[in-house]
Amino acid sequence: MVSLNSSTRLDELCVNTLRILSAEAVEKSKSGHPGLPMGAAAPAYVLWTRFLKHNPQNPLWPDRDRFILSAGHGSMLLYSLLHLTGYDLSLEDLKNFRQWAGRTPGHPERLHTPGVECTTGPLGQGFANGVGLAMAETFLAARFNRPDHEIVQHYIYALVSDGDLMEGITHEAASLAGHLKLGKLIYLYDDNLISIEGSTDLAFTEDRLARFKAYGWHTQQVMDGNDLVAIEHAIQAARVEKERPSLIAIRTHIGFGSPNRQDTAGVHGEPLGADELRKTKENLGWPPEPGFYIPPEALQHFRLSVQKSTEREADWQSRFQAYQKDYPDLAREWQEWIEGRLPLNWEQALPFFEPDSKGQATRTASGTILNALAAIIPNLIGGSADLAPSNKTWIKASAAFQPGEHGGRNIHFGVREHAMAGILNGLALHGGLIPFGGTFLIFSDYMRPSMRLAAMMNLRVIYILTHDSIGLGEDGPTHQPIEHLAALRAMPNLTVIRPCDANETAAAWQYALQNQQGPTALILSRQDLPILDRNRLAPVADLVKGAYVLLDPPDTKPEILLIATGSEVHLVLQAAQVLSNQGIAVRVISMPSWELFEKQPQEYQRQVLPPDCPRRLAVEAGVTQGWERYVGDKGKVIGLDHFGASAPYQVLYKEFGLTVERIVSEVFQLLNRAIK
Repeated sequence: MVSLNSSTRLDELCVNTLRILSAEAVEKSKSGHPGLPMGAAAPAYVLWTRFLKHNPQNPLWPDRDRFILSAGHGSMLLYSLLHLTGYDLSLEDLKNFRQWAGRTPGHPERLHTPGVECTTGPLGQGFANGVGLAMAETFLAARFNRPDHEIVQHYIYALVSDGDLMEGITHEAASLAGHLKLGKLIYLYDDNLISIEGSTDLAFTEDRLARFKAYGWHTQQVMDGNDLVAIEHAIQAARVEKERPSLIAIRTHIGFGSPNRQDTAGVHGEPLGADELRKTKENLGWPPEPGFYIPPEALQHFRLSVQKSTEREADWQSRFQAYQKDYPDLAREWQEWIEGRLPLNWEQALPFFEPDSKGQATRTASGTILNALAAIIPNLIGGSADLAPSNKTWIKASAAFQPGEHGGRNIHFGVREHAMAGILNGLALHGGLIPFGGTFLIFSDYMRPSMRLAAMMNLRVIYILTHDSIGLGEDGPTHQPIEHLAALRAMPNLTVIRPCDANETAAAWQYALQNQQGPTALILSRQDLPILDRNRLAPVADLVKGAYVLLDPPDTKPEILLIATGSEVHLVLQAAQVLSNQGIAVRVISMPSWELFEKQPQEYQRQVLPPDCPRRLAVEAGVTQGWERYVGDKGKVIGLDHFGASAPYQVLYKEFGLTVERIVSEVFQLLNRAIK
C-alpha cells in the first residue's frame, strides 16, 4: 500500500476514496482528466474537511467560504468532494460523468451542479474570479461589519494548476490582488511539474514563488503533497496572514498511485485504462470490486466534517438576528443586496436629457447617468482599465477601492482588461454587488474569454465600451473597432446595446440594471451626438424592444426602411428629411440591440420590419456581416468591411461613404429611381 505521510488510517482511506472515485468516473466515461484528482486529493481533503466553511444543505449561505477549482479539467475531484460531503449530487450523477443531461459535465458549471461556485475550464479564469470574490468580501465587510457584529467573514480558496499560472490573465490578476492586499485570498498551487506536452520545464522555468512574492503575495512551499500536517500548517499560516494574498505551492504527483502512469503527461487527460485502474487499486490497497466503492467509515467522516459548518451557519443566523435588532437599516440593505433587488423607485434617478442639436457623446451621458444611479444604488461598483477619464466610469461621490480603503466603489484595474473582465465575474458571482467595467470597444478583444463565461453563467455584469467606431478619429485603425459589434453579437446571452443619443443611453442603463440573466454591453461614442426631440419622435422607452420605429411618413405606408444604430441613426434621420423633400416615404428605425429585438414576438418584429416593404437600407460604422437578416435580398448595407485610418472622424465618415449623400444615393438605386 502507498502511504500518506503524517496521516491516520482514516485520513488515508478518505484521500484514496477521492482518488479512486474520480479515476473510476473518468474510466466509465472513457473521457476526462484523472491525473489532477489523483494527485491533488490530499490537499483538497485537508481544505474541505479541516477549513472550508460551507453547508451542503444550503449551498448559497452568504457567509460561506468560496472554493474555486480553477483547474476545471480536474472536475471529478470537485464532484467527488461534493458527493462525499453531502451536497445534492448522487453516486449515479458521478457515474454519469460527462454524459448527456448529466449533472457532472466535463468542466464545472455554475447553476448546473449544486456547490459549484463558478464555471471554470479555460485556464486562469477561476484564478481571476477568485480575486473578484475576495474584493467583494472585503467591500461588503467594510460596508456592513460593525465592531460588535461581523456578518461578513469568509475566505476565498482555489486550487490552481501550472496551466493557470502560465496564462496571462493570472499575471494581471495576481498583480492587482497583491497591490490590494487581499488577505482573505488563499490559493493551493498543484505543483505537479507536468503539462499536456510533457514536463513543465519545456516552457515554464521561472521561479513561480519569487514571482508571486514580487507581486506582494505571501508564499509557502510544501514539498510533499501527501503530508497532511504540512498542508494543514500552511493553510493555517495563510489564514493568519491578513495583509497579503497567499499562494501555497504543493509538490504533488499527477496520477498518484498509478504504477505506470504517475508523473506522466498521458495521465493528465486520458483515462487510466481498465488494467491500469485495477493495478492502481491494488497499489493503494483498494478492493478491485465493486466499482465506485465508498468505504462506510470514509463517507461517515466526510459527512461529519461539515457538521461544524452547519453549526457555524446556525451561529451566523443567530448573530444576524442580533445584527438586525441593533442595525435594522443595514440589515435591510444587506438582504436587499444579497437578493439582487434594486431600491424602490430607483428608475426615478435616471436623468432626462433635453433636445440639443449639438448634444453630447453617449460616453459622457453614460457618466452622468452612472453617477445619478450610484447615488441611490450603493452596491454599484466598478471602474476602468486605466481609462476612467475617457470611459466616464468614475463615481464622484466615492473613494477608490484601495488597500486600507476597501469600502471605495471606484476600482483602478490598471491596464489589465483581461483580468478586469474576470474580476468583474467574481464580483458578480459573490452576490450582493452590481459590477461594471469600462474600456475602449477595441479592447473587448482582451476581455472576450471572461465575457463569454459571464454570459454562460448568467451574470449581471455591465460593460461600458466606449470609442465605438471610426468616430474616435485620429488614433487610427489600431484603435477603431470594425468587427467588434459583430463579434459581440455572435456571443449567446450577451446583450449588446448601441444607443443613438443620451436618452437611449439612459434607457440602456435601465435595461442593464434590470437584466439579471446575463451581461450587458453598452457601446458608446466618443464624438458628440445630437439629443433627439422625443416630442416628435418615438418614446425612448421603446429601446427595450431592441428596435423601434423612430419616424414614419405621415399618412402613408413607407416605401423604404432606413435602419441604423448609434451615431448612424442621425445620418439616416437627415437622409430621411432629404428623401421626404423629394417625395419618398421613409421609415427610420433605431435598432440599438439585435438581441432585444430577437426576443420580441414575431408580430412586433413584423410591425417594425413589414414584409411588404422589402426595400431596406441598414447603416452602421462596422462590418456588414449579419445585417443581411434584416435587409433581406432586396436591401443593402452601408458599413465598413475594411480597417479604418488616422484622420479626424468627420473626414473618415466622408471618405468611407458614411454620409447623407451616400444614403440618399443608395435609396434611389434601391427604388430604381433617378435622383431629382
